[in-house]
Parts: sequence; C-alpha cells; structure tokens
Amino acid sequence: MSTATAVVVALAAMLGTGLYAAFAPAAAAAGPWLPLAVLLALVVALCNVSAIADLTAARPGGGGLVPTDLPPAAGRLAGVARLVARGAAAAAAAGVFGAYVLPSQPVPVAILAVLVVIGLNAAGVRISVSACRGLVAGAAVVLLMVTIVGAFPSGPSGPSAALESAAAAGTSAELPVATLQAAVPGSAFGVLTAAAFVFFAFAGTSRVAELGGSLRDPLRTVRRASTIAVVIAGVIFLAVSGALLNGLGVDRLSTSPTPLASLIDTGGSPALGVLVRVGAAVATGSALLAVLSRGSQNAARMARDGELPRFLARTGSRGTPWVSDLLGGLLVVLVTVLVGPVTALAVSACAVLVHYALLHGAALRLPGRSVRTLVVGVVGGVLCLVLAVSLPTWAPASTAVLLVAGWLLSTLVARTSRASGDDELPRPGETGERAA
Repeated sequence: MSTATAVVVALAAMLGTGLYAAFAPAAAAAGPWLPLAVLLALVVALCNVSAIADLTAARPGGGGLVPTDLPPAAGRLAGVARLVARGAAAAAAAGVFGAYVLPSQPVPVAILAVLVVIGLNAAGVRISVSACRGLVAGAAVVLLMVTIVGAFPSGPSGPSAALESAAAAGTSAELPVATLQAAVPGSAFGVLTAAAFVFFAFAGTSRVAELGGSLRDPLRTVRRASTIAVVIAGVIFLAVSGALLNGLGVDRLSTSPTPLASLIDTGGSPALGVLVRVGAAVATGSALLAVLSRGSQNAARMARDGELPRFLARTGSRGTPWVSDLLGGLLVVLVTVLVGPVTALAVSACAVLVHYALLHGAALRLPGRSVRTLVVGVVGGVLCLVLAVSLPTWAPASTAVLLVAGWLLSTLVARTSRASGDDELPRPGETGERAA
C-alpha cells in the first residue's frame, strides 16, 4: 500500500462520526472560539502521530499501538483504555446514525444498525480500500455543500428541522448544552473542553499504524501518511466549524443533535438535506463497522496474550473472533440504550486521550530517544491528560470507573493465567486482525 492510499484510508477513518456530531458539544463549550479548539486538537493529534511513528520505528510489528516499553500494569491499562474508547465510539456512531436517519426514533434505528454490524463482523466483512476512497469522495461532496450553505446562510433562525421532528415526536433528544456542565462558553477552559470533543474526530490517526505489513515502507509511511492525513482533516474540520458557526450561530449549533443536517435545512432544499443525511448514514455506519471489528480484534489479541478471558479469542470458520464480536456488539447496544451519542462521544474521547498519554509515556522510555521525541512526548502527554480532565466532570469520572474495572479484570486474568502456566493461544485470526 502506497503513502497516498494510506492517506485515503486514514482520512476515511477520521471523516466519520466526529465530523457529523462533535462540533455541537464543542460549540456549546467554546462558543465563537470553536476554530481555536480545532487548532488545539490538531496540535495534539500531530503529537500523537509523532509518538506512534517513533514507537513503530523502534518496535516494528505493533509496538506503535501496543506500548511494550511500559511496565506490564501500564501496558494493560493502555489496552483497556483502547477497548473502552472503541466501545464508546461504536455507541456514539450508532447514536449519530439513528439521529440522522430517523430523528423521531433514533434509538431503535441505532440498535438495528448495531445488530446488522454484528452479523457483518461475524461474516468477516471489512472496509476495503475502494470503499475508503468512496467514503472520502462522499464526505468531500457533503463538505462542499456545507461550506457553500454556511458561507451564504439564508434560512430562518428557529430550531432546525431535525430537532423540531424529535421534539414533535416526544423523544428525549440529547442536547449538548444540557449535559456539558462545563465552563462559561468561550472561556479558556471551555476551549479545552471543546478541543477534547473535536479530538474525537482525530481518533483515526492510529489507522495507518494498524495497517502494518500492508504498507510499502512501514517505518516511513506511518509517519508521513498519518501526518498528511491529520493535516488534511484539520483543514477540513476548520472549514466545517467556520461554516457551522456562520450558518447556524453558536446557540443553534450547540443544541443540534445533527448539526450538518441542521445547516443544510436552513437553505430550504429538501434534496440537499436528504443527501447530507445519506452521507452521514454511510459515514457513521462504516465507522460503526470499522470500530466494532477493530475493537473485537483488540479484545481477542488481549485474550490470546492472557490479559482477558480466553474464550474471547475463539474464532469462527472465517477467522473472525465471533465471541468478541457478539459480546462487544451486545455491550454497545446496552450503552446505546442507556446513554445518548454525546455522552458516549465524551467517554470515548476521554479514554482515547488516556491511551495516547500512555503511548507518549512509552515513547519517553525508548532507548536512545531523540530530543524531538522527548519534547513531543512531554508536550503531547501533558496535553492529552489536560484535555481528558477538561471534559465535563461526569466524563472522566465514568471513564475512570470503566478503566479501573477493566484493569482489575485484566490483571486478575493475567495473574491467573501465569499461575496456571498457560501459554499463548494459537493465532488463527491474525490475517483478519491485520485486515481490520
């Protein structure tokens, strides 16, 4: 896989759920300073890319995402944080899918989407490179419309059609303003909170490193392709944030569960609104498939390494970890029913920031590290932790509970495995893991 193809794959991973949902809670926190929050999230994402590239160069074969340079306890915490982040991201993707497809009944649609994806994962369906190109092209069309409509707004100043539909149906639409409990919009702390939400959209920065042996020149391509993709995504997110602020204003943007559709609704064109909703459904549905498949592969890998119960590593005839697929999907359904997409998005952002902070810690422990690695590791690690604790209080608190519970389970399983003298299970699903 060439650098250009790797860039497309990474962009497909980043132009998903965050693009269609993260800007509403971010605007509720940052107010008119939303573009500044996007820039801060971009800086953190670039630091993370550098850490992943350094770890990949020092530990080819997965060291960029599995921090083997950390003590075992910290390494298990990094693995648990990654699982929590992907589980919450899947719930957020399902919730956003339901909100765009059927605003009046988003939860049943979200549950149906998760159930369908469970079946697709068990069957071994994965997002191909050609599909990634199509996703990026579709996102480009949606972004062009959003930019044009945002630059020349012409609609009324009332609530968006999507929000009106949800209210008319009597649903409890999750309004970011009501759930944030953050600082006064536009304050310095509000910008940090907004940057943490926007960072969720950059979570796909690890996608290139996951491609591993599929890359033509892995050690070089991981850094180059990831950096290019993050910069392109940053420019796109800046354009989208500006268009949304100009077209909707802070108040309408911060209270819309479907901000891109709300902006298009102001133009009064039903056809364009349908196109945006179709684009959102495809993007979030693809994100749901990708996140659930990679999450189940992570769980299976940890099970083979003796850090999770062994049965999670069981594979089917197609080499897919069907037990992890099924249990992970059912957990996502439960989270989707219990919380809204903004809540799931916040928990996922917090968990992934903790994961990246641990990756920076692993990079700082590399032998013979350069000055650049030292500076980026310190700055990136501190920024990740700052953004994580800047989220609304319930987000880091909930994430901490999940991480502690997962770490305790992983530690107990690891000690039991060592005490019984179990060896690693064979890896019949390795091919599927690389493809995921």
